[in-house]
Amino acid sequence: MDIIVENFTKKYGSQRAVDNISFQVRPGEVLGFLGPNGAGKTTTMKAITCFLAPTEGDIKVGGHSILSAPEKVKKLIGYLSEQNPLYLDMPVLDYLKFVAEMQGIKKEKIRNRIREMVIICGLEGEKHKKIGELSKGYRQRVGLAQALIHDPDVLIFDEPTVGLDPNQIAEIRTLIRSIGRSKTVVLSSHILAEVEATCDRILIINKGKIVADGTADDLRKRAQGREVLRISIEGGEQNDIFQAIRQIETIEMIDPLPMKQCSFEIQSRENLSSRRNLFTMCVEKGWFLTEMTPIETKLEDIFRELTVN
Repeated sequence: MDIIVENFTKKYGSQRAVDNISFQVRPGEVLGFLGPNGAGKTTTMKAITCFLAPTEGDIKVGGHSILSAPEKVKKLIGYLSEQNPLYLDMPVLDYLKFVAEMQGIKKEKIRNRIREMVIICGLEGEKHKKIGELSKGYRQRVGLAQALIHDPDVLIFDEPTVGLDPNQIAEIRTLIRSIGRSKTVVLSSHILAEVEATCDRILIINKGKIVADGTADDLRKRAQGREVLRISIEGGEQNDIFQAIRQIETIEMIDPLPMKQCSFEIQSRENLSSRRNLFTMCVEKGWFLTEMTPIETKLEDIFRELTVN
């Protein structure tokens, strides 16, 4: 089931939290929604779930508008908010039964559905405990279970691994990947490695506007218009080598690497390569080019470049 966001704008007074964005999430796709704090991620996710109304534009889930058919949209969505509000005094099984009833699951199907959620979300050993007695990781699992219990076609997860340790993050990531094979998932996170490992596609929002949309490989390719190399040269003085490199017209930036003498990270001008020029320079100077390693653009670097103030 697809999600279509059309010219969505949300204003708070004169401030535009989200500014006229449009995108689509296809059925069976896991979309990673990235952006710095205050970029508009949570506002957009709350609008998709009918938590708040657009100032302008519309959002459709499975063809139903959040403006004209919010009740239909809500039935199609499972939502895990960043705060994961739970009733801490309720035992896990009682809470899931309560949620199942609230979601309108037929009474004769509730027990089997709860059993499925306990297995899928790995709650077997904790199911008789009160939620307040659970670790942060298991509370997140309960949150996932409540989002999944009515078998929605669309899942919205806002920072699902916030506050978890590395082992718990890996477990939740694996769970989301398996869920995403049959659902449409929108996942926000500050952990770029998590998004890259979990999501089929990445959308980056900054100051309420979409600044990038594509796979991790797509984003890297767009950023690789500028060649970045790590080089090491022997046979000359550090300053002489630095000054000679600066004279190469294809090079835009050069940074000495502090941990190794006569080693530098260089960035070529857009759509140009400096490899041949560096080799020729070393031959002419009688120096030895002992390393020339291309540096792959990291997702963190792309994110920083697109969201810098």
